[in-house]
Amino acid sequence: MRLLLPLVALPLIEIALFVTLGAWLGLWLSLGIVIGSAVLGTALIRRQGLQVRAELARTLRRGGDPARVIADGGLSVLAGVLLILPGFLTDALGLLLLIPPLRRLVIALVARRLPRGVRASPARDGAVVIEGRYVREGETPRPPVPPSGWTRH
Repeated sequence: MRLLLPLVALPLIEIALFVTLGAWLGLWLSLGIVIGSAVLGTALIRRQGLQVRAELARTLRRGGDPARVIADGGLSVLAGVLLILPGFLTDALGLLLLIPPLRRLVIALVARRLPRGVRASPARDGAVVIEGRYVREGETPRPPVPPSGWTRH
């Protein structure tokens, strides 16, 4: 029931905004805004996908926490999707998500609502993480697995 109301309300709000703003702006300007935002959203998704992949690789190489990069990139891609959807409300929400401080605020609000064990955070309690390999006694070690063709550039 919580999801039904927004799914019904969003198209009604968009129709009302199209009628109201369309009468004020005119047909061609309204269509130009909708088509222009869709082009902007498509370009944004393409660019953000590449940037998030590169930033994620840098973060993982440094041993950092990838959660911030993934959340920030995911909200940027969501902004692109909202820009692609036709409508003034979705365009406004998409443009708002392009503002980095607002993205950080959304991430913080969502993180607060997550259960305690789900939050990704570095070990602040003094825990020591030791990486390594292990071999069970009596087994012969397996050779390292060669990289797949999927990860080569």
